[in-house]
Amino acid sequence: MNTVSDRRLLEARRSLEIKLSGLHKEYYDKIARYASAHIGNRADAEDIAGEVFLKALESLDSYEERGIPMQAWLFKIAHNKVVDHLRKESKRKTVDIESVTIKTDKDPSAIAEASIEIERMKKAMEQLTQDQREVLSLRFFGEFASKETAGIMGKSDGAVREMQRAAIEKLRTLLASD
Repeated sequence: MNTVSDRRLLEARRSLEIKLSGLHKEYYDKIARYASAHIGNRADAEDIAGEVFLKALESLDSYEERGIPMQAWLFKIAHNKVVDHLRKESKRKTVDIESVTIKTDKDPSAIAEASIEIERMKKAMEQLTQDQREVLSLRFFGEFASKETAGIMGKSDGAVREMQRAAIEKLRTLLASD
């Protein structure tokens, strides 16, 4: 057993744990918003955000610094968790909407209009490329700057800004034509 080598590994692990702890404080809400934008359920999105950091902590020994920020690694884990969640949800049984009664003090017509607008936006978003949807999710739901989004996606800052511009332009066209 090489104590110098073991000590270095332990110090490296502690350093990564400290870095991950700082990122948890800074990125937990951003990851939860990112997940919520994809799955539409804030409580499940917060669970996913927690799972992301747990998975990161469990995988810390295999994490390698390769010029990509650790937060990009976290969002890759988040993406995979969202995909897993959506896959599981698609296999769940659903309840017929006609059999559900919703009690609320809110105006039913306002709720219906908001629901229609959300559905229009979802359909329009489906017509964007995967990269365009990802850019919009990271920029507007994750609240990342274009430079941070570029780092997460492994693209240039200019490419991210161009994808965002093209995505917004396409959404405007699609929503105006409805």
